[in-house]
Amino acid sequence: MAVGWKPLLPLIAVSALFIYEEWVSSPSCKRVPSPNLHGHEPNQDHPDDLKVMMVANLLLLGSEAGYFNILFRDYYLSRFFTNSFRTLKPDMLLVLGDISARGYKLPNSKYNSVIHQFQRVLGPFLGLPLHVVLGDRDIGECDKLSADLVSWVSGRFPGLDSAGCGAFEIGNVSFVSLNAVALLCGNNELRFSVEKVVESESMDFQMGSELEGMDENGRVRKKVYEFGWRENAMSSGSGPVLLLHFPLNQTIAAANYDRSRSSSILDGRGRVGTGPYNLLHKLPPNATEYIFQALKPRIVFSAHTQEFHDHFHPDGTREVTVPAMTWNARDDPGFVVAIFRRNKGEVSVSYCSLARESHALIAYVTLLILLVSMMVFPSTPNLRCLTQS
Repeated sequence: MAVGWKPLLPLIAVSALFIYEEWVSSPSCKRVPSPNLHGHEPNQDHPDDLKVMMVANLLLLGSEAGYFNILFRDYYLSRFFTNSFRTLKPDMLLVLGDISARGYKLPNSKYNSVIHQFQRVLGPFLGLPLHVVLGDRDIGECDKLSADLVSWVSGRFPGLDSAGCGAFEIGNVSFVSLNAVALLCGNNELRFSVEKVVESESMDFQMGSELEGMDENGRVRKKVYEFGWRENAMSSGSGPVLLLHFPLNQTIAAANYDRSRSSSILDGRGRVGTGPYNLLHKLPPNATEYIFQALKPRIVFSAHTQEFHDHFHPDGTREVTVPAMTWNARDDPGFVVAIFRRNKGEVSVSYCSLARESHALIAYVTLLILLVSMMVFPSTPNLRCLTQS
């Protein structure tokens, strides 16, 4: 009987492995309650709602990846994307920076390998609207920030201008993404370009449709403005959805509602080298105040810290920090799903957790031990019989 099981062992092992991979690569999502909804959040999503999946800190290595990353971590990252797409059925994908682990150090030829790897792991998401925000690992720190590199990297992703910023509308939801790295810099060309984007978007939202009547020939005319600091008559939360890599400064964090999920696992960036800025780095208070004054964002999504945070600023603006979605960064990766309601109401946010790398490795080792045991020990009784005879 024991010998009869041997031909089935490979089939049993492959079936068990297939079932386990499907289970371990599927996300577990839980909606994060908002105090503004007072328990009245819709239980069901409407077909006209916009569902956006938001990920960050992929830390891809491109051609510099070793066998372990290629065969294990990158393989599962691709499975994470595929199963998340099938399970959640999002309408759009947003990547909030640090696609590359060390892109700011790479020549263009090696940087291209990172972009190709990024396209491979996305899988079915390549058919959806995609927007990428640039992170510090993608373009480098302020004192070495190159306008040529920023322009080159921006040209590889849809919807970004030469300064690494973008503005778009989908499903009646307006988004503005800013090059947060450039906002850290002093008086340089890139920072001025980002500030022009902020001012331009501020004018668009203040004027609504930007239209200011018709001229004598029946043509639409627009108002002309000069850039500069100005008072914004819009109310807080009436502006666009703001996308950044660095979180905004939280000046009164202790007095605000804050929800976070963090891990006791040590900082995983050591696995792929340290980045230009540490994980606690945020935009300075003056840049934060400037953004709030000019854009009055509806909600802010940021990244960089590798952990999930849900924070409310003093003016009531909600900021959600998206965790890292790779085992290169942390043992327990995750991502965020945001649902923008068709009536422009409160944004529903869900935190989605993924399997721990340590658990996956333990499972593989356990399966290997069981397989070896089943191959070896069934023959032991037959050997005993031969010895006794």
